[in-house]
Amino acid sequence: MSRSVPSAPSPRIALHIACLSLSSAAALAQANEQGAADPADSPSFVAAVSQLDTVEIEGRHYDNSIGSSDAASQGVIRAELLKSRPALRPGEVLEFVPGLIVTQHSGDGKANQYFLRGFNLDHGTDFATTVGGLPVNMPTHGHGQGYSDLNFLMPELVDKIEYRKGPYFAKNGDFASAGSADITYRTRLDAPFAALTLGENGYRRGIAAGSTELGGGLTLLGAIELMRNDGPWTVPEGLHKSNGVLTLSGGTAASGWSASLMGYSAHWTSTDQIPERLADAGTYQGKPFGRFDSADPSDGGETHRTSLSGEWHDSSDSGSTRFAAYVIDYQLKLFSNFTYALERPDTGDQFSQQDKRQVYGFSASRTVDHSIGSLPARSEVGIQLRQDHIRVGLFDTEQRQIIGTTRNDKVNEGLYGLYAQTAVELTPWLRSVVGLRADAANFSVDSLSNAANSGHSRDHRVSPKFSLIAGPWAKTEFFFNAGRGFHSNDARGTTATVDPKTGDAVDKVPGLVASRGMELGARTEWIPGLQSSLALWKLDFDSELVYVGDAGATEPNRPSTRRGIEWNNRWIPIPWLLVDADLAWTHARFSDDDPAGNRIPNAVDKVGSVAVTVRDLGPWSASIQWRYLGSGALIEDNSVRSHSSLTTNLRISRKLGRWFGRDAELTMDVFNLLDRKLNDIEYYYESQLPGESAPVADRHIHPAEPRAVRVTLKTSF
Repeated sequence: MSRSVPSAPSPRIALHIACLSLSSAAALAQANEQGAADPADSPSFVAAVSQLDTVEIEGRHYDNSIGSSDAASQGVIRAELLKSRPALRPGEVLEFVPGLIVTQHSGDGKANQYFLRGFNLDHGTDFATTVGGLPVNMPTHGHGQGYSDLNFLMPELVDKIEYRKGPYFAKNGDFASAGSADITYRTRLDAPFAALTLGENGYRRGIAAGSTELGGGLTLLGAIELMRNDGPWTVPEGLHKSNGVLTLSGGTAASGWSASLMGYSAHWTSTDQIPERLADAGTYQGKPFGRFDSADPSDGGETHRTSLSGEWHDSSDSGSTRFAAYVIDYQLKLFSNFTYALERPDTGDQFSQQDKRQVYGFSASRTVDHSIGSLPARSEVGIQLRQDHIRVGLFDTEQRQIIGTTRNDKVNEGLYGLYAQTAVELTPWLRSVVGLRADAANFSVDSLSNAANSGHSRDHRVSPKFSLIAGPWAKTEFFFNAGRGFHSNDARGTTATVDPKTGDAVDKVPGLVASRGMELGARTEWIPGLQSSLALWKLDFDSELVYVGDAGATEPNRPSTRRGIEWNNRWIPIPWLLVDADLAWTHARFSDDDPAGNRIPNAVDKVGSVAVTVRDLGPWSASIQWRYLGSGALIEDNSVRSHSSLTTNLRISRKLGRWFGRDAELTMDVFNLLDRKLNDIEYYYESQLPGESAPVADRHIHPAEPRAVRVTLKTSF
């Protein structure tokens, strides 16, 4: 919920009060006193405003005002802000979450790499993401636990992003220890639109979307997207993406329903990370070799995702109720080669990770306003159920042809969560939220390649949550948050007794691994036009999650502790100027003693983002963003570190007015404006190229794309 205790009007109601006459404001107050679930929908208020002229008000970029959240690191990002900055890939919309950096180390059809709070989240582990109520993270995935592929996202349809950091929120379960983001799609559009984007290196994208009223209170929204891209790579990426959304909705924001059908497919050729020694040498097998060349031109993949989902919600004087259900059909075939000829000199080390699954889910929640003695309170209970039927495998391949099997498994995995929380207004300046979450997991593994790794396992966790919010004083609030969370391990690791590659005996890993977090924070609007927040946080894990994708094994790793500081600022000095500045520092270490060292590989120490946006200066708008990804240890003893990177992105837009009878806007995006030589990702491990006599420990890098220009023409009908 956006506010623990209903002691202040919502931003929507506040906007109504600001622009309506005194009589309508009085009607609103009367409806509020009568306990209406949404006073703006009450008969007395509707009657008052029906006599007023329509007034247009531009919504906020953020809904992070005083009294709107339970933690300094929690907030809401509105669609208006998403329009102000360019995104190289769909998943980069998550970079609007303060302190989160999104990169890529393979083809653009593969899930992104995410960095937050000292985590290299790989492709989503420990950061839970939903789109339109659908979970994105995939447990027991062929490539990595919690794999989170956001390439099906259409940024133009996003209405808002609700984000949270830390394991302090009872509603969030698996993968949410570092944080979570719920991306909400629109159910109706102001006007139909079509947009065409053309860019360098064969980039072209077209999207068309619109909504219509069907009568009887029903609204139908449809959108379709087609994209092609080769990228700057010597071996063209050849990305082909098709994407579609169809949503039928009815009712109101207070009481209504929606049902959505989504479909996405893509195939591509990827240039994976390359050894730094090869890029430095400039030649490979007697031919020139550069940063954008590939060591195995047959790497790549194909994927599809189809989903059907529905939700129903109702708000009344007694509280609110919500039900949601979904079914997802998903498939991925991924071909990679990270060690080249280390294990199989004759055929090369390419392997294929394959995942095919059906996901079924259901959730229900009930929220009621009540009193505890004389204290106003709000309580919520909820249930979340998810069942994955998975066929997952790891195969040796050459030129995408299977030549051997490492793992081939059927997995049934059930994740079941029950939560409850109560928010109480203890005094006019102090409120608390107490929550409890119980989770259980059932794993069933049928190993078709080695019966010794078949079996059944179960695990459960109970996670208490607590928040205390004080203020406001001088438009300033203070927060204390604490809680337990968890992440699930790959189901195959919970039943495995034999290493699938070596045949050595291995220990089983727990199904659910606990985390513990704490945060002190403050948010202030004391200076007019400036909203600033500061958070000091700490997060401990019983075990770092390590799934070795090219070995098909889950390795139990050492316990860890992370702590850090985040400072986020939103400044509007004048109505047409917005300045965003987000800075974060993290100290990440293994918490036990080991001669290897205590640094957590790929845990980045510092990240930052500064953006300056000029809005609606006549027909013009512009934004420039500086994005910093700091250095991190690549091995435990800190003797090898990654290089930091600073990227500059630019967007300039001009409204063209009525163009052939339609409203039109022309936008130019420039990525890596200064054309800096940067890396999106760096790893350190042993590999062996054909012709090398022995393995070599080396940095392996995936270069960031050079300067690229894209131009978009958008028209509204």
